[in-house]
Amino acid sequence: MRRRVVITGLGTVNPVGNNIKDSWENIKNGVCGIDYITQIDVTDHAVKVAGEVKNFSTEGVIDKKEARRMDRYSQLSMVAAVEAFEDSGLDMSKEDASRCGIIFSSGIGGLKTTEDNYVTGTRRGFDKVSPFYIPMTISNMAAGNIAIKLGFKGMCTCVVTACASSNNAIGDSFHRIRDGYAEVMLCGGAESSICDLAIGGFTAMQALNTTDDPSRASIPFDKERAGFVMGEGAGVLILEEYEHAKARGANIYAEVVGYGSTCDAYHITAPDPEGAGGAACMVQAVEDAGIELTDIGYINAHGTSTHLNELCETKAIKAAFGEHAYKLMVSSTKSMTGHLLGGSGAIEGIFTALALKDGFIPATINYKVPDEECDLDIVPNEGRNVQVEYAISNSLGFGGHNASVVFKHFAE
Repeated sequence: MRRRVVITGLGTVNPVGNNIKDSWENIKNGVCGIDYITQIDVTDHAVKVAGEVKNFSTEGVIDKKEARRMDRYSQLSMVAAVEAFEDSGLDMSKEDASRCGIIFSSGIGGLKTTEDNYVTGTRRGFDKVSPFYIPMTISNMAAGNIAIKLGFKGMCTCVVTACASSNNAIGDSFHRIRDGYAEVMLCGGAESSICDLAIGGFTAMQALNTTDDPSRASIPFDKERAGFVMGEGAGVLILEEYEHAKARGANIYAEVVGYGSTCDAYHITAPDPEGAGGAACMVQAVEDAGIELTDIGYINAHGTSTHLNELCETKAIKAAFGEHAYKLMVSSTKSMTGHLLGGSGAIEGIFTALALKDGFIPATINYKVPDEECDLDIVPNEGRNVQVEYAISNSLGFGGHNASVVFKHFAE
């Protein structure tokens, strides 16, 4: 028998807020978190803007010595995880820790730490790099650190599927609880790659927008879109078996009811031009939920602000939903946060759950120039007070990875 899975805790640090309350308020108000880069000197970079986390502090969550032994992506992860855990109201003294697991992702891991230690190695010799270099940089270490902090002793793993990573983490965690392998799963993802190597690498492959106007940088579905904007941050969801959550009187945000995961098997970076893999993924997720395609009312799109992404994602939605595609609301919150790479699916999953809880569909902001090839209802510039029953959050990653999660408005 398939078990119900609900969301009982949320935590985030991202370009529009350092906690859930501020982030969701800013998303509802259409606040843009993209601004000029401060973390590195961009004098010699073509890219000048990013979605940086502002005024970030680990105080009260990670002691100073421990923080120095973590890459920034792990620090962001820990702060978001502690917020989600506290929000959930879980008491580990009353839980079977072996039934509490973690699937927490990062697409790249500690790239800035790699960059810094390479510089140290070239100057002082590579035997003189930090003894914490390896544990600071590997992609699974955020998951490990969170498990140590919270005492979760069940499955602890890290899905790495580029920009689909944390959506896969949510979906895999959902299945693990639904199918009886765990009662509680902490899931999500994080990224912090605003560094010379990442900015240079993505610029070299012509993936990033090079405008110096933050308001025209991340503009999904706009005809003038010209590359994504690098974002950073972390998103964490606590998933829990419904009866377990109900028994302890937990607050419930929404249900997770379906999950799809497919591969384009087409190209290392470009999506399938007809959107076939993305369409199959959404159909799979809806079938997994046991509902009809016409039950979906909103899609939080991958919507990266690249020409190929929105063109192919639009085709995928039309292929999956047929005429119903024109009745859907399809917005991209990356217009406000930028693209958090491996962390994007997590914060977008959070925003999708909150959209269902509050009956509010977030906008695609800074939209000016319509693109006739992207002719769906993208909720331009202003969000809407609309209650929908089911919503999908989409994530697509280099390598052809597609992940779709179906969320449901919670009702007893």
